[in-house]
Amino acid sequence: MALGIDEIKTILTEHGLIQEIVSGEDVSFDEVTYDSRNVKPNTLFFCKGNFKPEYLSMAKEMGATGYVAEQKYDEGNGLTQIIVNNVQKAMSLVGAAFYCYPQNDLFVIAYTGTKGKTTSSYFAKSILDNANNNKTALISTIDTVVGNQPSQRFKSHLTTPESLDIFNYMRQSVNNGMTSLVMEVSSQAYKKLRVYGLHFDVGIFLNISPDHIGPNEHPTFADYLHCKEQLMVNSTHCIIDADTDYMLDVYEAAKATTDPDKIYLFSRNKKEFKDVQIDFNFSSISDTIDRNEIRVVANSQKAKKMNVEDDYKIGVVGDYNEANAMSAIIASALDNASAQDAKKGLKDVFVPGRMESYKSNHNGTIYVDYAHNYASMHALLGFLKSNNPDGKVIVVVGSPGNKGLDRREGFGKALTESADIAFLTSDDPAFEDPKDIINEIDSYINHDKVDVHIELDRKMAIKKAIHAGDNNAMIVVAGKGRDPYQKINGVDTPYETDPVVVQNVLRGIDNE
Repeated sequence: MALGIDEIKTILTEHGLIQEIVSGEDVSFDEVTYDSRNVKPNTLFFCKGNFKPEYLSMAKEMGATGYVAEQKYDEGNGLTQIIVNNVQKAMSLVGAAFYCYPQNDLFVIAYTGTKGKTTSSYFAKSILDNANNNKTALISTIDTVVGNQPSQRFKSHLTTPESLDIFNYMRQSVNNGMTSLVMEVSSQAYKKLRVYGLHFDVGIFLNISPDHIGPNEHPTFADYLHCKEQLMVNSTHCIIDADTDYMLDVYEAAKATTDPDKIYLFSRNKKEFKDVQIDFNFSSISDTIDRNEIRVVANSQKAKKMNVEDDYKIGVVGDYNEANAMSAIIASALDNASAQDAKKGLKDVFVPGRMESYKSNHNGTIYVDYAHNYASMHALLGFLKSNNPDGKVIVVVGSPGNKGLDRREGFGKALTESADIAFLTSDDPAFEDPKDIINEIDSYINHDKVDVHIELDRKMAIKKAIHAGDNNAMIVVAGKGRDPYQKINGVDTPYETDPVVVQNVLRGIDNE
């Protein structure tokens, strides 16, 4: 692939981004990147984010022949200089063009929500893989899948990658024969313009509750909601969980750019809104620790035309996953999946790090789950407590450093509501002292209701929690799932993953 300077000039001019271009005629670029470590000969380099001029020097040494930035740098003398008023917007637009607009060859389903994005994405992928013979790509918090070979599935670093990476993954997916893509779109993706100019075939708004509010994320809840609503503004079809807070605000955002006939609302609670029809209702047939099944009813004519009214077993337990399944049924139907595809996909689905269960001989059942904010922790612990009122709920949890500061109070609140014993430990402390994070969580816990233990070593905390369980205990290891690293002082430190630690502890107990 190659992209010429004239096409770049045209694209950026159309969007009012150009300040100045210093370039020779007939210049073209064979690579694009924002990471100086990935520069190859004849690369166009983007100076974005926490940029340092030495990165441009490194890129030049590695063979970059041009750069895009919001100001000129002496380090870039002799290179083609493309000076813009917003490098993130420019990067997304140029990236789409460089990779030949791969989104046009994919049916793209995008999820946003405070909780449930990852699980819902795996639900939709599992359904669509039945409908299109395993031709569904995925961009999620856990994994990125661009094909069906082992090398084409790898761990993700961000919920929504940088724009150049998104278009690269899309191009690889198309080249590998994928026809659909399911992806998570975080509020930060809109805040930081990672999906600028990208339009989705289906956008799903699951829910919203306070999260990601802090100095390095969203300054206010209003800003957080606004960013999440942008997915509705940029989608051909919109699906909204009508049980979400601020539903009418979200619906109005969708109506601003989407024909109401292409907006689908669903609800568990049969909510009613003036002049707004709920298209689907769902209800629990079975809602236990061993079995999850829902019944779907279509209310509107457009909903009935989808032919998805049926009963569905869900391979991941938890009543909070039922809305996720409902969203996936509707989204996949818009991509021509049948009710039978949905029934098989939901029944057989596996979501890494989501309600993975491990039974011990004498210490209860251990669940590994990615629950990482109040909304998800509240739903998870509440479900377990209601299904095991006579058994102890034991929780291992920490909170990441330098982001999501409000999660710490949320964890304290959720633990107070539904936990009997808590082991507070490390979880990606970043540049903070993990003890300070733990103490902050602890300050929000009612110690009259919860027996709190502090153990900085995450593996040891898991071991102690399992040993504290009896036959009826439900032990939750929350926050990291299958993440193979701990982020400590700017270093991705290898970590065995929570499931591996749990299994090693259980093997040790069995051999005692």
